Amino acid sequence: MKRTMLVGLVLSGVLAVSACGGGTTGAKGESGGPGGKAVQGGTLQVLQNAAYSHLDPARGFDGGVNNFYRLIYRTLTTQGAAPGAEGTKILPDLATDTGKPSDGGKTWTFTLKDGLFFETGAPITSADVKWGVSRAWDPEIGIGSPYAKQLIEAPASYQGPYKSGDLPTIATPDAKTIVFHLKKPYADFGSVVAQNTFTPVPKGQGAGNQLDSKPISSGPYKVSEYKPGAALKLVRNDKWDKKSDDVRTANPDAFQWTFGLDGATIDERMIAGQGADADAIAGTVQAASVARIQTPQLKQRTMTGLGGCTTYMGLNTTKKPLNDVKVRQAINLAVNKQTVRDADGGSALADIATSIQPPTVAGRVDYDPYPSADHKGDVEAARKLLTEAGLANGFTMTLDTRAQPKMQAMAVAIQQALEPLKITVKINTIDTATYYEVIGTTSQQHDAAITGWCPDWPSGATFLPPLFDGRNITTKGNSNLAQLNDPGVNAKIDEIAKLTDVTAANAAYGDLDKQIMELAPVVPLLYEKVLMLVGSNIAGAYLHDGFSGGIDLVSVGLADAGK
Repeated sequence: MKRTMLVGLVLSGVLAVSACGGGTTGAKGESGGPGGKAVQGGTLQVLQNAAYSHLDPARGFDGGVNNFYRLIYRTLTTQGAAPGAEGTKILPDLATDTGKPSDGGKTWTFTLKDGLFFETGAPITSADVKWGVSRAWDPEIGIGSPYAKQLIEAPASYQGPYKSGDLPTIATPDAKTIVFHLKKPYADFGSVVAQNTFTPVPKGQGAGNQLDSKPISSGPYKVSEYKPGAALKLVRNDKWDKKSDDVRTANPDAFQWTFGLDGATIDERMIAGQGADADAIAGTVQAASVARIQTPQLKQRTMTGLGGCTTYMGLNTTKKPLNDVKVRQAINLAVNKQTVRDADGGSALADIATSIQPPTVAGRVDYDPYPSADHKGDVEAARKLLTEAGLANGFTMTLDTRAQPKMQAMAVAIQQALEPLKITVKINTIDTATYYEVIGTTSQQHDAAITGWCPDWPSGATFLPPLFDGRNITTKGNSNLAQLNDPGVNAKIDEIAKLTDVTAANAAYGDLDKQIMELAPVVPLLYEKVLMLVGSNIAGAYLHDGFSGGIDLVSVGLADAGK
């Protein structure tokens, strides 16, 4: 899924984007505990550090907001609602199946189910789906998931329905049928249409910031109150029909988010679990709280697993001297990943990364292209490369990071690791709510940025191509932060895309990981872990492999709605 974006629910400052993860500790099953059976009713509380990036599904694109979107939006297909591999299976959502390919896989046809309505009571038609998808080409709005623009054929001058009108390569022969004409065959397009950009929007609506302030729901909940940066409340959408939805259980009557809470405050409230906080969930705990949640009582409320995302430092290959591969290789060699992990919270919260793809991605190869003793950096080898590049006296670079203590500490660890090479790192701190939008705008991007990525569905196709295909660099909503445009990498991506065997394709992406890291456009830093504490009245909770290892919001609920 996605531009890495906050692990779990986006909550306490952990990096990430969409993702694979695994395992839940503390889930008791049917008898109780976070994994026990949830009942219908009650209000589920969500305590969160940062607000969601966007409520408009064409704009948001991170693990946390993608998880949230499933409460208010539906797409043609969606991921399952279950822990482990079952959760990453692609299932029909608005559509009756996962699509019918023709023309060798260049044309895909979907038929809508009966009984689909917006919160207004208006029926959801193929024209509404087309309108919603077409918004992805709008240069101001379409800054989220890139797959529609990358895969669907469109005139080079097309700029979305508000500016350019109809997109003829998406056909709607009747109110129930929608046909997509692609640039080239794509065997897994049934997974692509689970992306947020395939959310229906009533034809003619959604211009400007309309959906960021007042979404138009097609899912089981609708927004009843929204105070940006402070609070968000969802209540039931009475126009949603459970009979048309095999994925969402919609247990609570309402969800209440509280934004802007300090990570330490969230931990204190979750540990205490008093009052409405017994009905609360939150994100990964702070490093300082890890030791405190080891008691038997709190372990029963603990959930942990691998987030399935890679935290990395992107190196802008268009900026001097980072346009020199030797300089980028030197930085890869010099970074002390142990101190970066310590800044992140230690081994309880992350594993050290060596490859771009995390261990949860199929076909991933376990290798270390820039090894050093205990991952503490090889300064001498790095210095040799800088000398060869004519930079024995170092240089100055700017590193972007989020305005969260953990992320700032990681930036400082990188800053200190590069000091012996006479590389002066200036840390530029950006507000968390706008961070990914800023670093995804090429005109505002500096030399480097700490970010992350999670796969949008369980395939190598959603990890390396979005990050390194140079033909997909965009002025806004850009995922290729390294701005790498290497002919060899681009050609290999095209070669893999022609493979019809998904297993073979994933293995080829594992090899491509090595090819890319020879160019050193990024520094893989960490594979984040999820470590969450939930309220004592939470049930139906599991970590979803498709949403940065976060708790699946479409299934979670309360054990006792009357408490």
